[in-house]
Amino acid sequence: MTTIRQRRVGKGTEAAEDQPSEETNVKQDGKIPPDPPGGKLWNILSITVGGIVAISLGLLTSVYVATLHENDLWFSNIKEVEREISFRTECGLYYSYYKQMIQAASIQQGLHGLVYDNKTESVRTINILERMNVYQEVFLSILYRILPIQQYLEPVYFYIYTLFGLQAVYVIALYVTSWLLSGTWLSGLLAACWYITNRVDTTRVEFTIPLRENWALPFFAVQIAAITYLLRTHLQPAQQRLTLMVVFVATFLFSLTWQFNQFMMLIQALALFILDCLDMLPTAKVTWLYVIQISGLLLVCVLQFFNSMILGSLLISFNVSVLIARTIQKNLKKGGLLNRLGKLILHVLLVLCLTLLINKFIKKILNLESDEHIFKFLKAKFGFGATRDFDAKLYLCEEAFGLLPLNTFSRLSSTLLFYVYGFVLFLLTVAAVIVAFRNLSGSNQAQLKEKMEEYTVTLKPDAAYSLVHTVLFGCLALSTMRMKYLWTSHMCVFASFGLCSAEVWKLLLKCLHLYTSQRTQVIKYSVPIITLLYISFKFWPGIMDELSELREFYDPDTVELMNWIKSNTPSTAVFAGSMQLLAGVKLCTGRTLTNHPHYEDKNLRERTKQIYQIYAKRSPGEVHGILRSFGTDYVILEDSICYERRHSRGCRLRDLLDVANGHIMDGLGENEPDLKPSVYPRFCEEIKKNLPSYTMHFTRVFQNKTFHVYKLAKHK
Repeated sequence: MTTIRQRRVGKGTEAAEDQPSEETNVKQDGKIPPDPPGGKLWNILSITVGGIVAISLGLLTSVYVATLHENDLWFSNIKEVEREISFRTECGLYYSYYKQMIQAASIQQGLHGLVYDNKTESVRTINILERMNVYQEVFLSILYRILPIQQYLEPVYFYIYTLFGLQAVYVIALYVTSWLLSGTWLSGLLAACWYITNRVDTTRVEFTIPLRENWALPFFAVQIAAITYLLRTHLQPAQQRLTLMVVFVATFLFSLTWQFNQFMMLIQALALFILDCLDMLPTAKVTWLYVIQISGLLLVCVLQFFNSMILGSLLISFNVSVLIARTIQKNLKKGGLLNRLGKLILHVLLVLCLTLLINKFIKKILNLESDEHIFKFLKAKFGFGATRDFDAKLYLCEEAFGLLPLNTFSRLSSTLLFYVYGFVLFLLTVAAVIVAFRNLSGSNQAQLKEKMEEYTVTLKPDAAYSLVHTVLFGCLALSTMRMKYLWTSHMCVFASFGLCSAEVWKLLLKCLHLYTSQRTQVIKYSVPIITLLYISFKFWPGIMDELSELREFYDPDTVELMNWIKSNTPSTAVFAGSMQLLAGVKLCTGRTLTNHPHYEDKNLRERTKQIYQIYAKRSPGEVHGILRSFGTDYVILEDSICYERRHSRGCRLRDLLDVANGHIMDGLGENEPDLKPSVYPRFCEEIKKNLPSYTMHFTRVFQNKTFHVYKLAKHK
């Protein structure tokens, strides 16, 4: 089991063509006032300073997380095998393809090895570029090979520094988004500071470096920044075209680097759909964004050798359905309140039905089952599906896929982030409800606007998008803890924008009958500065202490296991075991695996369930037959799984297997009435007794405090 111990002292080292009615929620002041004397110079100076601060904060964040990674593991001083073991679970699997490309005799041979891979899943040849999102590893490995840096920089450092460098892109994108929303770079500064001081809840890059989300989220942040700019009014055609190009490129890169991209962009498409229905966004721009999402995903589909999971995604079905429904209902945004509401309900139902029909049709044609485990998990999580399904329970029992813990809010509150976020969210939600009601009721006549000018609540399109975005992703984070990083980073942007926005303070002061222009300007700058000072004085000492704390990687049992495998087994040997461990076996030793952590394939899920019978109550002959059917030569048993205490009864791996096999679970507690006792003892326990019925099939060849390796007899 991998642990971090205290380091011992010793070793060194968006157009003019948009309809006016589509932007009626934005209050127009008529003519644009001319810049005051020196205004242009001041704007240039402000943009320059703001840009320098953005880049500086981005680079500082990169250095910060890189230093934390080094201090936690003493990465520069540990052996290569220890560095590779530190890439836990699927992180190790992804990194292994980078290593494989680096070690290949040529780029062509490396690519051929990925397209025709027979070592990731035994007795099967699979296309890694189709199955997994590893183009980033391919690109990095090619870049490393062609750049003259081999003698100065090790491949592993080129890899991790690239990921830490993407954190700079991430922070700059968050900074720019907040700046665009509020109109002041002070907002961006506050957003970046909140991101850093809430690091535990905004990123996990320093200890899960190769994880797909660490590649994808910076591009998602760039996409959101570009969408924020695109939704501004009165953009020149050239500006709009350039921004649309940035949105497309960022969307494409986001989709290329993460297998869950379609689900994240589906939530984004829902946000656009809601706002378009409520007349809070220009329809032309929303249409472009739908098209960009579809085209970006289809381009990734082509690069992934027409991956059927992408073609069968709900995102493509939903976006196509929205575009079809809009052409059918051409007068959707005309009429009074009740008329519009009726049309709106019909529109939503039409889109929903079309989405389900198109998606079901595509999956039927393609015989697609790769993503069924995700829908099983969602059904079981919200009480709509069978809770006995092994794959669904495997996710449900993991803390990362549970509800967001309450202590998350206490940590976010300690930096004032959650308090400010709640305050801004409440004000903008009220404003959004008022604006949406006004848009739907058609109460935007010129006379009424002139009469109510001083009291009209407005909400800019970019702020409206940011509001719905944060609400939807907040719901996702509350339901699934692992997705909190999509919410908390945008929470920093949303809260800082609200605190530095003249519109937000103007709305609040008008409600309190305290509004003056001067007072708004004072509050707009003083409150953020006070907040920044508070954060600095409270958290700067803690950050310095954190950076000075030195630890060291320590996992001698796994190191011993990997070294034994490399030294004592043939390079063609096939290993069976837990998904997490086998990812490390492939990375460290290059041996062939029976299963692995990339779970987006039905055959692999069924295979994994069969391999895991080593922790169930099965006879030695049955287990041997199952393992040999996958070409297994060696099986690795882990005491931490066989005698698991991390999960409660009913969520231990052995309990999931027992229930799936129809057997009662171990230990005190209730069992479902149809479960029966097994006639065989638990395999992983009984094999250690060296009984003849076991030794005729399995021979122990390695053992330490954590792992037991058995060689399988090759019976005719």
